[in-house]
Amino acid sequence: MRGSRRALDRVTLRIGVGEHVAILGPNGCGKSTLIKTIARECYPLVRAGSGLRILGQETWNVFELRSKLGIVSTDLTDTFHREVTGRDVVLSGFFSSVGIWSHQQITGEMLEKADSALARLEVSHLADRLTTEMSSGEARRVLLARALAHEPRALLFDEPSTSLDLFAQHELKAAMGKLARSGIGIVLVTHHLADIIPEIERVVLMDRGRIAADGRKAETLTSERLSRLFGLPLEVVKRNGHYHLW
Repeated sequence: MRGSRRALDRVTLRIGVGEHVAILGPNGCGKSTLIKTIARECYPLVRAGSGLRILGQETWNVFELRSKLGIVSTDLTDTFHREVTGRDVVLSGFFSSVGIWSHQQITGEMLEKADSALARLEVSHLADRLTTEMSSGEARRVLLARALAHEPRALLFDEPSTSLDLFAQHELKAAMGKLARSGIGIVLVTHHLADIIPEIERVVLMDRGRIAADGRKAETLTSERLSRLFGLPLEVVKRNGHYHLW
């Protein structure tokens, strides 16, 4: 539930470790709630037959769970209002915090992993730059480095291209593709068809809190299905492994 509204309704879903999956649907369909449920920000109602198992476990210490998941969300971008450097953003991923605070102890190993993650995303030059001085695209890549620093078992992307210009979208998708090819699991939540990188082969369609379709990309991303999902006539065009709507 989100307030008095049922955000997810009779959802049954299994995602394997290392799998690359896109969850697509219009605003308000429940896809972001699904990500928050995986990250233990939301919980299923207590009902007979209802449950959630993450990485084989039903119960978790939340901080331990989040150390195994890398989350890239526009919600995080909005929380970094105070003056925080790129390196501190990445280091905060070890504590699931917003920036670094005086009571948190940074080890040499953490610093090494943070700088390695920035280098992996080719944004080492942003290590000492304040987030208030970064473009949206730069800040998003630093958040991706934050998600990678603690070597998670899976990455969760929640509407990652929001507010990015075309060049920044291209850079983000290139980084996501590179990570997918490295073998890490990826769950991408979006309402933009163009966000789905070629490395993602499975697509889940969500509509009003339920799963409307779940299958291979070529079979799921059809003009008929997406026209019905978004409520207007649409044509799906595929080019160089990418899908677009007209």
